[in-house]
Order: sequence, then structure tokens, then C-alpha cells
Amino acid sequence: MTKSWQQKAVRAVSHVLTLGAVALVLFVTLAPAHAQTLQVALVTPLPVPEDLAAVRAQPAIGPTLVPLAPGEQALTPALLANYVQRQKELRAVDVLGIGPQGALNTDVLMGYIARGPMGGNSAVSAIASFTSAPVTPQPALNTTSLAAYIDAGYQPTGRRIEQANAERDCLAQAIYHEARGESAAGQLAVANVIVNRARSSKFPSTLCGVIYQNADKGRYRCQFTFACDGRTDAPGERRAWARSAALAQTVYAEFAKGETLGAVPRSTLYYHTTNVRPNWANTYNAVAQIGSHIFYSPN
Repeated sequence: MTKSWQQKAVRAVSHVLTLGAVALVLFVTLAPAHAQTLQVALVTPLPVPEDLAAVRAQPAIGPTLVPLAPGEQALTPALLANYVQRQKELRAVDVLGIGPQGALNTDVLMGYIARGPMGGNSAVSAIASFTSAPVTPQPALNTTSLAAYIDAGYQPTGRRIEQANAERDCLAQAIYHEARGESAAGQLAVANVIVNRARSSKFPSTLCGVIYQNADKGRYRCQFTFACDGRTDAPGERRAWARSAALAQTVYAEFAKGETLGAVPRSTLYYHTTNVRPNWANTYNAVAQIGSHIFYSPN
């Protein structure tokens, strides 16, 4: 009888322990879900105070002003005062319960600007947009570009044609009077020297200027004898003149396009005939002899 009672007691205790273990497992299983709920609650944003929300809702240029397009609103004392007052109101709101953020002075404003983004502080950029007129891009062809083009040496088409014809005629005169008895290579070399001079800073920049340089200084005071010898420049040999004119047209086209003639080096600036020996010939380097002319470059 006693042994049967003890067996019943052991069984009852076993049932109690089993129920307790089940309860413990359920508690452990449900506890993390409760903890996760608490963590979410900790990061929930605090409610925004009504007075701060009211200030934020106001336009940056004032609650009663109508925004204008950039460049149409001047930077007035009232606009600056409104901006400063708005910053004061924003700083005066105690959001976290630690008191106002401090007075808005020069140091605070400069620090605020210094912490702005790389592209510029938003507040400063906003104020600048009202004080600077919008830049309207001009078309490529405008009065300024046209004025600069005229100052750079613009000439009407008719004048440019006249100048080109005059340059070709001057060159033809030089080829005819200086080398009409020479071969094609000899005539081209003489024309090449004239072009080299026009491209050199030591002589006039035009072919006519080179050919008739110092022609007004007196007889035989010029660079090319025919230009100041007192005789007429009218060609007397029609076939030789036609040949000189054709070569002048070709050479001038190459000169106008900046091409190299190649008859003599570009440094060649002087020549004389083989039947004379001028004193200056000893001071320069002879680079070629073509026909009856010897060509020189400065040392």
C-alpha cells in the first residue's frame, strides 16, 4: 500500500517537471520577438514640435512675400533681416530639451557657410540668385564678335580682291625684271626669296611691301633695282611677261595658303647675280646657285 502511494507521488512530480520545461521553452522562444519590438520603438523619430513645424512651413523669403524669378529681386535689408530672423526662430526651438542653440552672430554664420556642400552653401546660393541677373548666352554672331573681327583687320570682299590682284602684279613685275631670262627653277627661287621676306619679321609683311621697300628713298636706294632705277616698269616682252604672270599667280596662291615653295630654304633672304660681288655677301651663308643668281641666308 505504502509503495503504491510512493509511485503515484513520483509520477505526479514528473508531470509537474515536464509542464515546467515546456513553459520554459515557450518563454525562451517568445522572448526575442518581444525584445525586437522594444528595439524598433527606440529608433522611432520624435514628434516635431508644432512651433518648429510652423517656422519650417514659411517661405525662405518671408511668409507674406511672393517669390520672384532670379535676378528680379534686389538684396534689401528687409530680405536679410527676414533670413536672420528665421534662423533665430529655428535655433530658439528646443527640440531635444537641451536649451536653445545659441545666438546667431558672425562666427555662427561663417561656420554655417564653411560647413556647406562642395557646390556652395544653399542659403548663400539662394541669396546670390536674387542679387545676380541671369546670364543670357549670346549667339556666336553678335555685335561684340563682329567688332572684334573688324578690329582684327576685316576688309570687304572687293577690297580683298583688289589687294590680291595687286600682290600678284607686284610679284609678276619682280619675276619679270629680276629673272625673266632665267629657267623656271631660277625664277621660282627669286620669287621664293620675296615670299621668305614677307614671312620674316625683318621685312614688310606683304609682297608689294617687300618688293618696293625704300623705293621712295631715292634712286638705287631700294631693295630691288628695277623698283627705283627711274625707268618704266611696263613689260616689253609679251611672252616673258605672260610667263612671269602665270608663275606669280601660282606662287601667290601658295603664299596666301601658307605653303612652302621649296625652291630655296625658308631662311634664304638675299641673292645677287654672278657678275657682281657685293660687300654683304661675305657676311652671309651661300645656300645655292641657280642660273645666274647666288642665294644667301643670314648667319
